[in-house]
Amino acid sequence: MDDVTSRTPDPLDGIAETLDRAASAAIAQLTSGISPVTMMQSWFDWGLHLACAPGKQLQLGAKAARKYARLADYAVHRSLSEDCPPAITPLPQDRRFSDPAWQKPPFDIIAQGFLLNQQWWHAATTGLRGVTRHHEDVMEFTARQLLDTVAPTNFFATNPVLQQRIFETGGECLIDGMRNLLEDMQRAVRGVPPAGAEEYQVGGNVAVTPGKIVYRNRLMELIQYAPTTDKVRPEPVLIVPAWIMKYYILDLSPENSLVRWLRDQGFTVFMISWHNPGSADRDLDMEAYRRLGPAAALDAVSAITGATQIHSVGYCLGGTLLSIAAAAMARAGDDKLASVTLFAAQTEFSEPGELGLFIDEAQLNLLENMMWSRGYLDSSQMGGAFQILRSNDLVWSRLLTTYLMGEREPMNDLMAWNADGTRMPYAMHSQYLRTLFLDDDLAEGRYRVDGRTISLSGLRKPMFVVGTERDHVAPWRSVHKIHWLTGAEICFVLTSGGHNAGIVSEPGHPRRRYHMLTRETDGMTLAPDEWLSQAEKREGSWWIAWGEWLAAHSGDPVSPPSMGAPDKGYTPIADAPGHYVLEH
Repeated sequence: MDDVTSRTPDPLDGIAETLDRAASAAIAQLTSGISPVTMMQSWFDWGLHLACAPGKQLQLGAKAARKYARLADYAVHRSLSEDCPPAITPLPQDRRFSDPAWQKPPFDIIAQGFLLNQQWWHAATTGLRGVTRHHEDVMEFTARQLLDTVAPTNFFATNPVLQQRIFETGGECLIDGMRNLLEDMQRAVRGVPPAGAEEYQVGGNVAVTPGKIVYRNRLMELIQYAPTTDKVRPEPVLIVPAWIMKYYILDLSPENSLVRWLRDQGFTVFMISWHNPGSADRDLDMEAYRRLGPAAALDAVSAITGATQIHSVGYCLGGTLLSIAAAAMARAGDDKLASVTLFAAQTEFSEPGELGLFIDEAQLNLLENMMWSRGYLDSSQMGGAFQILRSNDLVWSRLLTTYLMGEREPMNDLMAWNADGTRMPYAMHSQYLRTLFLDDDLAEGRYRVDGRTISLSGLRKPMFVVGTERDHVAPWRSVHKIHWLTGAEICFVLTSGGHNAGIVSEPGHPRRRYHMLTRETDGMTLAPDEWLSQAEKREGSWWIAWGEWLAAHSGDPVSPPSMGAPDKGYTPIADAPGHYVLEH
């Protein structure tokens, strides 16, 4: 008789698991990592509930009739007067129809019809009783993506701007576009960066701030940057970037390098440069990243500088890791941190934005098996997901401009950095997606370090937290939720721009603005929109406000520390930018 409390291992267990994982990995390759199970569940959930909702069907039918009537009314009035108001205006972020050519008939009718159709599909895929929130989000997103593929901007016959370009160039733009397409295909096959990226060389004209590699382990190199001032603040700054990106986004060209700017403000700056993992690193998990990353770096910074307090900074996923490390330090009574700064970093994941569309059990099973087959998630797969989230800007408009109009967007340092991708090891990324994104363990008090749970409520150090207005990776309202998780003093900044451009926001950058408001220790927490209505609006770069905040939480300037500390085991190994950042 079988024992229900224990199960004898089946000799086919290993074979069955291997076959299942291999099959799932093959499916993932065919679907670019999108789970067909999640898509089918969403379609069935929405379709069956719509079929059982005569009221919603009646409402959608009436909406369709009204929209056709609005379009017909516009067409009639437009034929009589050029000053006729449009039937519908695009959303502020939709710039596809901004060219004046779209205001002329018949293209204005085509554009208006598309926008009305888009609006109807939004109504059709949302607000249906009984459909789970996740499936509704997937359906709304999918309908939007499908509509974007058939937008009139994508076709010669319905795009007046493209027609005008072809006429002006005598069709030469199509030849140029074909050349661009062939070149990009060749580069993709060879695995080389996009055209123009070769103009930005790490250590040549980007990532050139002078410094030394003063520590290296299996997972990271620690860079100490040379000072530029006679005196420095006694509290050094340690920056923990995300390992989904190369660190030098914070040390791009000299004119927009956050590292260089910090040095000029009189701070000693240290930066973690992550190893780009391969198949041999498949078992590195979140704990390994914490222990070999910020924990090891903090020990090194303390030993080299002799500082008892350190300003810590985390960007994106690095900020999430820094929060975990800081909570573990607070639990252990480690008082090494002077402050915690988070750039576009989430600590609460119940509303992660559209990235949450790719996070459910079926989707994670597919991703895990895709990573299992190689031991890591490739940067191209993650980059593809980010591009889908902004398909108008990053896919269709670029295809139109580059391959039909024959115009390449000029490469810049931020774009070149973005093409310099990294990989993520299987164990870490699986754990990150499950414990943080899917289960929200960190915010809900279940995340464990060294076998014991940690709580962000233990964070009592002053915090400076930055969100960005157009962030598709870490939406600012999600970043803002740190207010609910700790009673620490929090200076929260909402800056213009997106996840990357909003952070690389050097003084003098045109059209930069931000909102800022400080909640005192154990003060009242405002909901995001209330916070926005009360926050002070400022013009310019938020870097200046951050520098002033850091200075206010620092001691009087002292002599700079030495570069490394050979007597303590931290002999400089090489010049910055080091070896790990060059790994591909």
